[in-house]
Amino acid sequence: MTAVSQFAYVGIGTSKLKEWETFATEILGFEVSDKGRDGTLFLRIDENHHRFIIYPDKSDDLGLIGWQVETAEALEDIASHLQTCGIKFERGTPEETKERHVLSLIKLVDPNGIATEICYGPLILSARPVKFSRPISGFATGAMGFGHVTMTVDSLQKTLEFYRDALGMRISDWVRPQLERAATPVNLVFMHCNNRHHSMAFLEGKFPKRIHHFMVQLQSLDDVGVAYDLCHDKGIPIVLTLGRHTNDQMLSFYMRNPSGFAVEYGYGNRDVDDHTWQVNLYDTGSLWGHRPPKNSSV
Repeated sequence: MTAVSQFAYVGIGTSKLKEWETFATEILGFEVSDKGRDGTLFLRIDENHHRFIIYPDKSDDLGLIGWQVETAEALEDIASHLQTCGIKFERGTPEETKERHVLSLIKLVDPNGIATEICYGPLILSARPVKFSRPISGFATGAMGFGHVTMTVDSLQKTLEFYRDALGMRISDWVRPQLERAATPVNLVFMHCNNRHHSMAFLEGKFPKRIHHFMVQLQSLDDVGVAYDLCHDKGIPIVLTLGRHTNDQMLSFYMRNPSGFAVEYGYGNRDVDDHTWQVNLYDTGSLWGHRPPKNSSV
């Protein structure tokens, strides 16, 4: 079956647009590519017009997931497969495709109530190289997409069926029973749609927010270290200290963003080759580090 090929963009609703703009530019190094009439921020980290849509909303939570396929034919194959699966979807209007800066898209809702879009033909600003708002070497994106999201789900089984059976994603591995040495045991599954170890990770249970964190991957370890210092210098709360994960082997730390959830800022990533990949089970999320400071909660 045709599958989604990359995590194209993510939308986050926030009541703190000004704070997000400062955080995204001064700490994360993103470029503000564009602004909507309502103040929506389109944030850029590579040649794409945007990878993040930060829009006004009181939820301060995940509100939109955007996947990409490579061609119009692939989008039609996905649409046909969704019909076969009995999953309702709508075609994006010309106004909606213009707003997303893509050639075409379809809209649906995932099992957890999150608005989901599948698009092809994103706007590429080749003539306008990305201007990072502070000196960094860049982000690892391209065909791997922008990074990953870890989110809480109402039913792990229904979520797996949607992302695996409807969107064509594959399981990378599992972590049980703990996430970053959390006090409460968890069951966490990681899924990929290209050679990035995972584009999504799912955690079943009730939590304050739907999203746990999103991750962006840097081209240089020094970029991660500079951001770590910036967080200390500018009073940005560290959620989890510097550490290395067991499964994707990312070296990263987690900071708190203005909406109250975490951003993982990391370097290095274990690639997945579907021809040789073996799904594994891990009993801890990190080889070392990723410890919550005494005054922090995840």
